[in-house]
Amino acid sequence: MRRPRRWWGKKSTPAKVETYTRWSFHFFGVIEILVIVLTGVEQGGARPAAGASLVIAAHASLCMLVASRSLDWTLGRRAQPVRLLWGLAGLTSVIAVGAIGVAERGPGGDAVDTVAGTTFSVVLCFGAGIMALGVRNRLRVAAVVGGFALGAGVVSFPMGVPGLAALVMACAVLVGAAFMAFTSVFSVWLLNAVYALDEAKETRTRLAVAEERLRFGRDLHDVMGRNLAVIALKSELAVQLSRRGRPEAVEQMIEVQRIAQESQREVRDVVRGYREVVLEVELAGARGVLSAAGIDARVTGETAGLPAQVQSALGWVVREATTNVLRHGNAEKCSVTVRLSEGRVVLTVENDGVAEASGAGTSGGGSGLAGLRERLSAVDGTLETGSPGKGVFRLTAEVPLPPAAATVLEAAS
Repeated sequence: MRRPRRWWGKKSTPAKVETYTRWSFHFFGVIEILVIVLTGVEQGGARPAAGASLVIAAHASLCMLVASRSLDWTLGRRAQPVRLLWGLAGLTSVIAVGAIGVAERGPGGDAVDTVAGTTFSVVLCFGAGIMALGVRNRLRVAAVVGGFALGAGVVSFPMGVPGLAALVMACAVLVGAAFMAFTSVFSVWLLNAVYALDEAKETRTRLAVAEERLRFGRDLHDVMGRNLAVIALKSELAVQLSRRGRPEAVEQMIEVQRIAQESQREVRDVVRGYREVVLEVELAGARGVLSAAGIDARVTGETAGLPAQVQSALGWVVREATTNVLRHGNAEKCSVTVRLSEGRVVLTVENDGVAEASGAGTSGGGSGLAGLRERLSAVDGTLETGSPGKGVFRLTAEVPLPPAAATVLEAAS
C-alpha cells in the first residue's frame, strides 16, 4: 500500500483530479461489460451473454481509448482524435444494428431478446457519452445525442420492432445518452476549471513576487536617486574648483564622502527592513494560508517581548516550513508551537500527510533548509528535522535568548 500512496501523494491537486476523471471513464467501460454479464446471468442465457460480452468488451476497450485521447485533446496535449471518434461511431452503429437483428430475426427466446435489447441500449448510451468528450461545441454534443436516439428509432422500426416500442426505445436511448454526455461534458469542464485555478494561483504568486520587487526597487530609487544626483553635482563642482586651484574643492569632496556614507547607511536600512520579518505576522499568515488550503492549522505560543533578531530568524522558519507543507505531501493537520524552555525559544512545526518515510512534508536537503540553518546560525540557533511517527514530520528550531531577555520573559510567563 505504500507505493500507491507514494505515487498518489506526489501528484499535484490538478493531476489528482485528472487521474480520477480519466479512470472514471475507464471504469465506465467496466460497467458496460458488467451490465451485459449480469443481464445474461439473470436471464439464464449463458451463451448469448458470453457472445454479447465479447462484443461489448471490444466496444468498451475502444471507448476507453477514445476517452483517454479525448481528454488529452481537451487539455491541449494532442490533436483531436477524429478517426477514433468515427471508428467508435461506426462500431457502435454496427453493434446496435446487430443486436436488433438478433432480437427480431435471430434465435428465439426471452434470454436472447433481453440480452440483445440491453446490448442495443448500452452501446448507444455509452458510445454517445464517450463521443461527447471529443467534441467541443454544445450543438455538436446535442447533435451526437439526438442522432443516436433518432437512429435507434429509425433502425429498429424497419427491422420489425413495433412503432410504440421503437419510440420508447428511442426515448430511452435519448435519456441515457444525454445523461452520459452531460457527465462527460461536466467532467471536462471541472477538470479545465481545476487547471485554470491552479494556473491562476501560480500567476498570483508570481505577481506578488513581482510587486514586492517593484516595491523594493522604488524604495532603493527613493533613497539613492536624490543622493546620487547630489554626489554627481558636488563631484563636478569639486573638479571645476580643483582645476582653478580653489581650496573649496576639498570641502566639496568631504561633503561627497559624507553623502556617500549616508547613502550606504540608508541602503543597509532598506535591505534590513526588506529581509527582516515579524514572527507574530508570519504566524498569523501561516494560519490563514494553511486554513485556506483546507489544512487544520493550530498555532499556539506567545511572541511578545522576543528580541527583533530572534523574531526575524524564527519568522523565516515559519515562512519556509509553511511553504513546504503546502508544496509537498498531502497534509490534513499542521501545528505550529512557540514556547520558552530554559532560556531558549523553541519553534516546532509538525504536519501529517508525508508521502515518504523520510518526510516529504518539510524535509530534505534543499536550499530552503540550508538557508534557514544559515539564518539561525547567525543568532546561535539550531534546526532539527525528523519523523516522530509514521506519515508525520517535525521541524524544530531553537534560538537562545540573551540573559536579560530570558529573565524578563520567564518572569512574565
